[in-house]
Amino acid sequence: MAAMLTRRSFQTLAAAAGAAIVVAPALRAQARLEKPRLSIAVGGKAAFYYLPLTIAEQLGYFKEEGLTVEIADFAGGARALQAVVGGSADVCSGAFEHTINLQSKNQFFQSFVLQGRAPQIAVGVSTRNLPAYQSVADLRGRKIGVSAPGSSTNMVANLVLSRGGLKASDVSYVGVGVAAGALTALRSGQIDAISNTDPVMTMLEQKGDVKIISDTRTLKGTQEVFGGPMPAACLYAPAEFVQKNPHTCQALAHAIVHALKWLQTAGPGDIIKAVPEAFLLGDRALYLASFDKVRESISPDGLVPADGPRTALGAIASFDTQVKAERIDLDKLYTNEFARRAKDRFKA
Repeated sequence: MAAMLTRRSFQTLAAAAGAAIVVAPALRAQARLEKPRLSIAVGGKAAFYYLPLTIAEQLGYFKEEGLTVEIADFAGGARALQAVVGGSADVCSGAFEHTINLQSKNQFFQSFVLQGRAPQIAVGVSTRNLPAYQSVADLRGRKIGVSAPGSSTNMVANLVLSRGGLKASDVSYVGVGVAAGALTALRSGQIDAISNTDPVMTMLEQKGDVKIISDTRTLKGTQEVFGGPMPAACLYAPAEFVQKNPHTCQALAHAIVHALKWLQTAGPGDIIKAVPEAFLLGDRALYLASFDKVRESISPDGLVPADGPRTALGAIASFDTQVKAERIDLDKLYTNEFARRAKDRFKA
């Protein structure tokens, strides 16, 4: 009997040891998060521009990584950035070019996972207020709606103006958000032109409310406007935050890349089920038509393209005299370290 017990005990111990061998690597892989609770500021969460963030939240990918994330939604990217700079949010889900503007002011922020590989922003003029529109010169003295002053929609509008011989000071910018308020502002005649994201722009376009004069909702359109790949929505944070919280940033990157992977094969029904009803702006068919238009602009793997930062810098420096291209260190704008690990994990 004693021998039998000994054998059983040995078998039990051996089985436990074997299990430990299997479990140990998994335990090591789940490094302790420095900041399991954090806040992400976003400027216009309902826009397709930030769809990967919404998918990661709605499908529970942040929770799967051990994160409790509070998402604070603002009218535009500039206001979301202010929340992070002011310390009321930890990370910003915003436009890549903000890292350039910040560095030009000696504030070092770093992108660590990409959501969009094209800005997804279109500029259109009101067919009601400017029925005889011929060129950018016709916008002099007019009101242009943007998600919020200083946001990426504002940046694209500035670029369009500069290439048409106008300065930002030649027009008036009006913050209209990226949802129902933007539709109302254009249709009611409060603004003469609009620079915005989808689904807003497709809804205005298909109803004949605007004439599109510049379009970066596709990779081809982005190439034509910017002359190269243009990194867009990303998660970025103060460089010090990224350095001090590597496991937390890795968990965030995992959640976003997981969402990007899901979006690669998601069908229309999947999208409708995943996003909040309010995001559809009362028209499911047009919402899905908008998604089809911008789908290719969503990053497949979270990586910032090698030539992207230089393209973004060239675009901003072309119209913003405060940004001196020679003083910007491109390597400090981003890291692909976290996204690369997430890409490998999810086979994105």
